[in-house]
Amino acid sequence: MTQPATSPGAATAPVPAAAVAPPRVLTVAGSDSGGGAGIQADLKTMLALGAHGMSVLTAVTAQNSLGVQGAWELPAEAVRAQYRSVVDDIGVQALKTGMLASPLLVETVAELLADTAAPVVVDPVSVSKHGDRLLADDALDAVRTVLLRVATVATPNLDETAQLTGVSVTSEGDMRRAAERLLEYGPRWVLVKGGHLPGEAVDLLTDGREEHWLRAPRHDNRHTHGTGCTLASAIAVGLAQGHPVPEAVRRAKEYVTGAIAAGFALGAGLGPVDHGWRTRPRR
Repeated sequence: MTQPATSPGAATAPVPAAAVAPPRVLTVAGSDSGGGAGIQADLKTMLALGAHGMSVLTAVTAQNSLGVQGAWELPAEAVRAQYRSVVDDIGVQALKTGMLASPLLVETVAELLADTAAPVVVDPVSVSKHGDRLLADDALDAVRTVLLRVATVATPNLDETAQLTGVSVTSEGDMRRAAERLLEYGPRWVLVKGGHLPGEAVDLLTDGREEHWLRAPRHDNRHTHGTGCTLASAIAVGLAQGHPVPEAVRRAKEYVTGAIAAGFALGAGLGPVDHGWRTRPRR
């Protein structure tokens, strides 16, 4: 049926302006089938903080609140193809790495990242929250020698710091010594996460010249699965938004502190942090 012609004075619906794309952030990491960590946590964080998240999958895990029941890494050619597909067409404004599993994948990813001008956040994931190994022992040297040198910010926790540097951190002074050792491997900034120390949740951010101590209250909540992935992703979003490193880290620390406080039970073990805590009604 023919539609009636619109009269000259009739009102018409406004045509919406083309939307502006949000900052684009790429995670290069493994999958957590339980949704608490890995690329699932990364993408949730990116969405919550206003970025468009994209992913390069490096490994698949069978994982739930009780632990990791299995892990399978992808071929290096699959990782390389995913990366080129996204970067060459869509482009990125920041990148974040997580589980890389093997020396070959560490070297492959480091080679790809060496050619990007975008800031890179390296989360040197080696052990899951449940204590399951996610990085082969022989890959640690590749992390030290090729991956950390392309990092704008490296974000190891205390266990990862000890594995990479040999420094066992039991005090804030040890955090400074460990950070100095990590900087020798080439990252521009190091964030040593002191979440496993007693007392306040304190982190040290330094580039060897500036020191920023970030402190937050420790929340009595055991459901903290995905904390490291979430923090690193939040930093990457801040960098993609154009914030300098100290400000990006400060904002990320604030976000993850709220996510930890709102962490919830899921399954029979450790539940995840709540990536959408800012959108939930206050209890």
